Amino acid sequence: TQSTWGSNTVVHKPSFTMLGLLPLLQAAQCSPSASFFGFMGVTSALVFANLGAAYGTAKSGVGISSMGVMRPDLVMRSILPVVMAGVLGIYGLITAVILIQAVKDTAYSLYSGYAHLASGLACGLSSLAAGMAIGIVGDAGVRANGQQPKLFVGMILILIFAEALGLYGLIVALILSQKTAPCSNLG
Repeated sequence: TQSTWGSNTVVHKPSFTMLGLLPLLQAAQCSPSASFFGFMGVTSALVFANLGAAYGTAKSGVGISSMGVMRPDLVMRSILPVVMAGVLGIYGLITAVILIQAVKDTAYSLYSGYAHLASGLACGLSSLAAGMAIGIVGDAGVRANGQQPKLFVGMILILIFAEALGLYGLIVALILSQKTAPCSNLG
């Protein structure tokens, strides 16, 4: 760009601040907030997965208790929804342990932090949704199984598809947990 001051013409060379590139260059630095996002990924994986596991266990447990009053012989056979809900908590634990090993206090980029946050959210929220599905199906399924034992296989198939939602989240979380990028301090 050029500007004229009196009779002198001054030529300005474009700089990073003039082009608006300074924020982009600063984003490539090792930001202290990057670790925050990584730790939030760890927390999200564990907390949301355990919320799903707790809801699925509690809701299915209520159905098992209710059904067990009339058909106590079917209680052990109907414990499967509780086991499947508990596995969701293990998904969150696996993801959290993998992520916590990747979070560093130095040389940890924002890209890595965001990828690990996405990883934790993918696992945690998928497990939360799966836990809700397992809880609702488990509650209604074990009650119905107490009245009509032929419904057991159908209930198991529905529970398997509900559990698969959490497994999909775990798979995506494991892939995302491997996404890292180096950072460099430009200052």
